[in-house]
Amino acid sequence: MRNLEGLETNRASQLVVLPTLQTTRDPNIFAIGDCAACPWVGRDGKTVPPRAQAAHQQASHLARQMKLLLAGKPIEPWRYQDFGSLVSLGEYSTVGNLLIGRNLWVAGLFARLMYLSLYKMHERAFHGVPKVTLDTLARWITRRNRT
Repeated sequence: MRNLEGLETNRASQLVVLPTLQTTRDPNIFAIGDCAACPWVGRDGKTVPPRAQAAHQQASHLARQMKLLLAGKPIEPWRYQDFGSLVSLGEYSTVGNLLIGRNLWVAGLFARLMYLSLYKMHERAFHGVPKVTLDTLARWITRRNRT
C-alpha cells in the first residue's frame, strides 16, 4: 500500500481513512477492512481493529452511503460497534466473549454454534444464499457418509 501515490498510509501500510471511510487525501477513494486504518470514534487516537466484524460493519455502512453519494447527498460517518470476539480452537472447541450490555464469557457448544452462524453469515454476504446453501448441504451430506 505504501506505493499508492498520493494516499496517506500508516506504519502497518494501511490507508488512513476518515470516519466516513474516505481516504484522507482523496474523498473519491474509500477503504474498508484490513487495508483501512479507521479512527475508533470515542477511543482517543486508536484505530478500529482489523477484524471480520469491523469489515462486515464497514461494508454494510458503505453500501448504504454509496446510494446517498450517488444521489448527491452528504454521507454519514461510520461508528464501530464491538460485539466481542469468538475464536475457534479446532473442530470441537470455541471460546469467546460477547459484549452485549456486559462482558459475557462463552464456551463449548453454544460458542461453537455462534461461531458457525457468524461464519455462514459472512459467507452469505460474500457468495450469496444459493452457493452457501448448496455448499452447506454438500458438506453435511459428505460428513454424514464418512461416519
